[in-house]
Amino acid sequence: MLRALAVIASLAATPALAATCGNDAGGWESWKQQFAQEASAAGIGQRGLQALSGARYATRTIAADRNQRGVRYALNDFIRIRLGSLDSFASQATRRLDQNRAFFQSLEQRYGVPAGILLAIHGMETGFGNNMGNENVVSSILTVAYDCRRSDFFTPHALAALQMVDRGMLAVGQNGAAHGELGHTQFLPGNALRYGQDGNGDGRVDFYNMADAMASTANFLRQKGWQPGQPFSEGTPNFRVLNEWNAATVYQQAIALSAERIR
Repeated sequence: MLRALAVIASLAATPALAATCGNDAGGWESWKQQFAQEASAAGIGQRGLQALSGARYATRTIAADRNQRGVRYALNDFIRIRLGSLDSFASQATRRLDQNRAFFQSLEQRYGVPAGILLAIHGMETGFGNNMGNENVVSSILTVAYDCRRSDFFTPHALAALQMVDRGMLAVGQNGAAHGELGHTQFLPGNALRYGQDGNGDGRVDFYNMADAMASTANFLRQKGWQPGQPFSEGTPNFRVLNEWNAATVYQQAIALSAERIR
């Protein structure tokens, strides 16, 4: 969910301390030392600083970032490639809904977001939790914060990831997607801190727990303007909220069309 920008003011970089970005691994270790000062000034504790010290330059993350082509498929092609078909995808989602309807009903009562939307996002992001990524979250998010291409965007998320380590919300060795997206619905760390919810009532927020991830996703959409009980087809205010999740129109269309079939 790279489109979703949630910069946490308390973790914003202090300009006087801003670490010098780089375009290859050559300045990585020096940058980490500089960034440690920035992180410490932002309130990052010992566990987070240790995670920063041990982070590696994520070459696969850089390769993925520099080879992005964007979503240029027509809707039908996108659905075929990403979902197989709307009906088969919706059937998979409905089976998961049938396993836990009371839970999804409780989320809709609290946040106003229907189960179909949440399950469509879950399925499209990680195949219902079957593929949450194989890149180390801390290393990946720090690498794109170091890289000069988009360091301003990713620096607050890198600080947030270290804060999550401090709070016990993120294990140092936890894997996620190429740009540090984590959990069942691929939250960036800054958004995870801001919108995270305890969905299973165990007193902590864990984005690798399905209940927590679903509650957090519902909270994100509600906070972005989702209107409970209103339609979400293309052209409606709720459809526009989906742009906060992903900027690709075909992605938004696929979510809405799938959600209509998930019952």
